Amino acid sequence: MTRRFGEPPQPGIRYQLRPGVYAVLPRGGRLLVTHQETPVPELQLPGGGIDPGESPLRALYREVWEETGWLIARPRRIGAFRRFTYMPDYDLWAEKLCVIYRACPVRRLGPPSEPGHRALWITPARAARELGNAGDRHFVSRAGAWAWIPAEPPRYHR
Repeated sequence: MTRRFGEPPQPGIRYQLRPGVYAVLPRGGRLLVTHQETPVPELQLPGGGIDPGESPLRALYREVWEETGWLIARPRRIGAFRRFTYMPDYDLWAEKLCVIYRACPVRRLGPPSEPGHRALWITPARAARELGNAGDRHFVSRAGAWAWIPAEPPRYHR
């Protein structure tokens, strides 16, 4: 059974299953997160929903790029959680199945392409306090969840 964070499902509401992928992205003692302006301003782990026909890893690379402007490498799954929430952007009640990866931010390709998103580098301690949902905070605060990646990204030779 996948652990649930947040509120339990409300009786009488039909929830749509929404699988998604999210990333803990350490570099140089900080974490790359996204600040989403609407519908409620909050700090989030970069990531989001898996499109129909898309693999989870392809979705992870796409979502991180859209929300932060960064290319990532070496994603490794570190866990998963569920949360039941209303998603105003989609006008639906969702059972979000959130799969969490840790990966190395390799290179900034440009600004986030997702409207209302801004990439920020913050300390793991701040992320553990201020991320917008309890599941994200849990995975960031786990001992060693982000420290396994070296301070500098791998070098790629052309």
